[in-house]
Amino acid sequence: MSTENGTSGNGTERNVDGNVDRNVERNKETARRLYEELITLHRPGLLEELIAEDAVDETIRSGGGREDFRRHVDSVWATVEGVKATVTDLVAEGDRVVVFWRIEGVQRAPLFGAPASGRHFTGHSISTITFRDGKIVRYTVLPDRLGILQQIS
Repeated sequence: MSTENGTSGNGTERNVDGNVDRNVERNKETARRLYEELITLHRPGLLEELIAEDAVDETIRSGGGREDFRRHVDSVWATVEGVKATVTDLVAEGDRVVVFWRIEGVQRAPLFGAPASGRHFTGHSISTITFRDGKIVRYTVLPDRLGILQQIS
């Protein structure tokens, strides 16, 4: 029996006909690239490819748009020396992808109210990303602030 947007035994999204949902797979790959290529490999040129012009980054309290994402990424790079973002799991349905990921690096600027410590930390986060036409249009994240603060304080 197949269900709408169900998964096969290997976790691949399938549509009602049992065929792979190409949009869901594309969105998952774009989500992975956000962390592993844009953040870890410092490739700011990918912003135009991955993020819609009118996207909303809910971590930034500003006017919205791709520039908010640029500010967010620049802040991560300035705060976390040697930042490495690793996707540990992805769950997707329709136009949304939930990303379980890990960030690690050395804190070089204030983070979550704690002054720069020069300490290495590893944190786990869960992000929800919404897509339109293969590009990110909304981003939100729930970081493990307590776990990170315990390591850097």
